[in-house]
Amino acid sequence: MSLAVIQMVSQDDVLANLAAARRLLQQAAESGARLAVLPENFAAMGRRDLAALGRAEAEGSGPILPWLKGTARDLGLWIVAGTLPLPPDGRPDAKAHACSLLIDSQGQVAARYDKLHLFDVDVADARGRYRESDDFAFGERVVVADTPVGRLGLTVCYDLRFAELYSRLREAGAELISAPAAFTAVTGAAHWQVLTRARAIETQCYVLAAGQGGSHPGGRETFGHSAIIDPWGRVLAERPAGEAVLLASRDAAEQEAIRQRMPVARHRRFIAPEHPNPALTEQS
Repeated sequence: MSLAVIQMVSQDDVLANLAAARRLLQQAAESGARLAVLPENFAAMGRRDLAALGRAEAEGSGPILPWLKGTARDLGLWIVAGTLPLPPDGRPDAKAHACSLLIDSQGQVAARYDKLHLFDVDVADARGRYRESDDFAFGERVVVADTPVGRLGLTVCYDLRFAELYSRLREAGAELISAPAAFTAVTGAAHWQVLTRARAIETQCYVLAAGQGGSHPGGRETFGHSAIIDPWGRVLAERPAGEAVLLASRDAAEQEAIRQRMPVARHRRFIAPEHPNPALTEQS
C-alpha cells in the first residue's frame, strides 16, 4: 500500500494534534505507505493566533516544523503536511501563507505550495462567514514535485473548485494530486465528492483527498469523507467521519493505459477569450 490519506478531527491544541497525527502516520507507515497526506489545518484548527504561530515556525522556535521533519525521518515516510501558517521564506514578519509542505523521508523540505485560492465565502452554517484572506496571503505558484510513488501536484481544499489549476498540474506531469482539506459540512455535502472525483477523472491522476471530519472549536463542522480516488474516478478508499488512515496502491501501468485509451491531454484545446482577464495570467 504505497499511498495513505489521513483524516483527523483537529482541535486548537497544537501538541495534542501533533501527537494524534504521529499515531496515524505511524499506522500508515507500518501498513507499507511511502507517501501520506495530512489534512488542512492538521496542527492548528480554530486558532486565532495564526500570525504568531507562523512567525514562531519561521524563526525556528515553533514545534510544527521540527516535528514534521523528525516524524518523516523516524518513519521513513514522505509526508504532505496538510497546511500550516508559514510566512514566505526569509520573511518571518510577512503575512503567512496557508502552506502545504512536502517533506521527504530524510526529513527535508522537498517542495512548498502556498494555497492559491483562499476561502472568502459565506456559508449557511453556524459560523456563517469565512475570510481566509484576513489571516493568509494568496499563493502565486503551481507546484509539482517528484516522489518515490510518482510525480505529485500540490493543492489545498478550495482549490478543488478551480479546474484550470488541475489542468496545469497535469500539463506539468502530475500523476498524483494531494488535496488536504477542511470542507465545511454544508459545502462538503453539496460538492466534495463530485469535485474530488471530477478532478481525478479530468486529470487522469490519483487524487489524495485528506479531510477534517468532525466538530472543531468555534462551532465549526467539517465534512470528512476523505478518499483516495484513482485516475478513472473510482473511489478506492473512503471514511465519512472521525480519525482514519486510508490506504491504496498506485497502479502505474493501469494509469498509463487509461491515459492511452482516453488521451484527453492531447485533445485539449484552449480558446482565448475576446477580452483576456489579466487575473488569469500565469504567475511564477
